[in-house]
Amino acid sequence: MTVTQDATPPARKSPRFGVFSQVAVATVLGLLAGLLDPAFAEQTRWLSALFLRLIVMAVGPLLFCIIVTGIVSAGSLRTVGRLGLRALLYFEVMTTAVLLLAVGAALLIHPGAGVDFHATEADAQAVASFAGNAHLLHNGGVTGFLMALVPRSPVSAFVDANILQILVFAILFGCCLAQIGPAGAPLIKLTDSLTALFSRMMRYIIATAPLGVFGAVASTTAQYGLEAIESLAAFVLIYCVAITVFMVVVLGGCLLACGINPLRFMRYLREEIVIVAATTSSDSVLPSVMAKLERMGVSRQVVGLVTPAGYSFNLDALSIYLGFAVVFLAEATHTPLGWGQMFAMLATALITSKGAHGVPGVAIVVLAATLGAAPSIPVASLVLLLAVDWFVGIPRSVGNLIGNCVAPVVIAAWEGALDREQARRTLGDA
Repeated sequence: MTVTQDATPPARKSPRFGVFSQVAVATVLGLLAGLLDPAFAEQTRWLSALFLRLIVMAVGPLLFCIIVTGIVSAGSLRTVGRLGLRALLYFEVMTTAVLLLAVGAALLIHPGAGVDFHATEADAQAVASFAGNAHLLHNGGVTGFLMALVPRSPVSAFVDANILQILVFAILFGCCLAQIGPAGAPLIKLTDSLTALFSRMMRYIIATAPLGVFGAVASTTAQYGLEAIESLAAFVLIYCVAITVFMVVVLGGCLLACGINPLRFMRYLREEIVIVAATTSSDSVLPSVMAKLERMGVSRQVVGLVTPAGYSFNLDALSIYLGFAVVFLAEATHTPLGWGQMFAMLATALITSKGAHGVPGVAIVVLAATLGAAPSIPVASLVLLLAVDWFVGIPRSVGNLIGNCVAPVVIAAWEGALDREQARRTLGDA
């Protein structure tokens, strides 16, 4: 008996030159342009600014629609309240824990050992604007923070691209929409349509990410040069190692506890990680991250509420930076810190970092506000960290991003709203 077989081999998938590959190439080209032709590279800064402005234009309306849709589809305001409380508990425990661990590690490592800094008038002028912006974070204390949660008008929240205010307005809007019954049906349908519209808009904007990345990397390399980190290479290296340990041990452990493979999870988000690393801005990938988390089996309600809130309340990598930076500056300026001063600074850091997202030069500004709790450390010492802030911003932005990607997975597992089988299929195909 003769058995005939189809001689045609199975079709092979052609390699896809996707956004990840495009961004990787743009990063390399940006580095080369910044090193070889600084004058030309400086003129490409507008590419990054334009990309980020496009993101800001669309991210507010899209987040609003996603949050409202998630609340309406939750079916119960009690569910929304429970989800919010669990998210806030997770955020506070995580940020407090990593801040304490960072300070403890810094006290053991002594990152500022060997640095001898004496502030000058020029140094004070260089950091004056950052120190001046610190009042935006702690002015009015807790009362001021609560007042800052509520926009003066719905329009102002979108105009300022204030994610925290958009979140508050969207939660109130969604809760009321869920309670008015049939009268809200047209608004629910309109919100669903707008979600699809702005999601498609974000796809087009993300397609321009390689240009934005090229402009950011080229102009920054031309401005600072690779030699900018030589004098503080040890601090930058220690911080990079700390962020890596945090992501591998802490966040990786959280994913494993939820039944998620950490390596496949990181690979799944590789495009977003590269974009954030190059632009040092996690805003640019927020809608993309939310879509991917929902696709891998995290419920829409969890993604819609936890992820945007995490951008203001769950800045894990920023907490690690604050812990290391405070000890570094104290040692560099030969300032002895008592436990009382240290406790006051840590408490201030936990408060000022909340809602700090969107403030220009957020890390330096938060650090300036934190130093206000220990006036013995000269604020002018911040000039030590200014030159390397962009380089430190790479691991800081990536660490914050991954922390805010893991948080919805943990909360969803806690809520019983994580489809682990779908997650395994999605991550396996990534």
